[in-house]
Amino acid sequence: MQLKSSSRIKVKGFYFFLSAQFLSALADNALLFAAIAMLTELQAPKWHQPLLLQFFVFAYIVLAPFVGAIADAWPKREVMFFSNGIKLFGCLAMLFGMQPLYAYAIVGVGAASYSPAKYGILTELLPSNSLVAANGWVEGSTVAAIILGAMFGGVIAIYDVKLAITIISFLYLVAAFFNRYIPNVAIDHKIKNKDPWSLIKDFLTSYKKLWSDPLGQLSLTITTLFWGAGATLRLVIIGWAAYALGFGLDKSTTLSASVAFGVAIGAIIAAWFIKMKDSTKILPVGIFMGGLVCSMVFVTTWESAVIILTLVGILSGLLIVPLNALLQHRGHILIGAGHSIAVQNFNENLGILLLSGAYTFMVKNNIPINGIMFIFGFFVLLSMAVASIYYSKANN
Repeated sequence: MQLKSSSRIKVKGFYFFLSAQFLSALADNALLFAAIAMLTELQAPKWHQPLLLQFFVFAYIVLAPFVGAIADAWPKREVMFFSNGIKLFGCLAMLFGMQPLYAYAIVGVGAASYSPAKYGILTELLPSNSLVAANGWVEGSTVAAIILGAMFGGVIAIYDVKLAITIISFLYLVAAFFNRYIPNVAIDHKIKNKDPWSLIKDFLTSYKKLWSDPLGQLSLTITTLFWGAGATLRLVIIGWAAYALGFGLDKSTTLSASVAFGVAIGAIIAAWFIKMKDSTKILPVGIFMGGLVCSMVFVTTWESAVIILTLVGILSGLLIVPLNALLQHRGHILIGAGHSIAVQNFNENLGILLLSGAYTFMVKNNIPINGIMFIFGFFVLLSMAVASIYYSKANN
């Protein structure tokens, strides 16, 4: 009876976690577009907009050796609670006049510390055979947050950016409140030495161990590619919509939302029909996704754009959900949930930093936006073709 009672508490805790995650992700995504609107108000150069992403993800890379260890050494609900507090502080700093790039970097520190606990806690609350379904729910709710956050941040911030940031601050506060109702679970993979150099060595050991595992290597490679390309594509869409369709920020965000809507559909399909053991068989899906992004250069109507971008999202969801579950499962076994997500975050955000940096470079050098869109699509297509061939040979 005690075991069943404990299981019920953990399942209930999952729903509190899901609520907190939704609100925190909603605030993160709304704040990106609010920050873009504030940069526009300040008449900052256009290439400052993709810099927002780079300032945000920098903390993921620098703090990677430390946040995974923290997530595994302390109760994850406490880590998430304090991380939301850091996000709130960064949001309020932007509201009270801090330069948006610097304020968003502070929010990035909170997000970097939040992420290993967010994904790591799933392996502690739920059995391994529920991880794909749970990831489907997490990705689905996160994508819903992206849709609503993009629409809210893009529309409200155009009219009153300070009101938008005030509401976003409240969302972080409520998310932290829900964090307090997630149950504490047993701490595993706790490290003995907590000095910075030991943490860095521990991270490097974990990094090498996960990359040496064939399934870990596969999931890290593909998730790094997709998060890097996907995050940058959100900014490319804004520039493309302004050029091809004459859209402002408020309308451009609806196109970004269509990608997120597609990811939600793909995540649900993956949760129901794709097993974690079959995740390596769906890599060719990424090739078609890259081709669809390339086809955007021929689009001249918003209806066609919505259809293509929704399909891009669906294919992304089909691919990323089972690979995320695979990475969490292998990481939890090999090095601990928090450590594995920290390694994943390091790689994925390094991908975002490099690809958004490439986008910043192209914008600053006045490369046509259609050319940028095609370059990103072809990069995804070629990368996924190489990965599909390599891993299909490796499995034979």
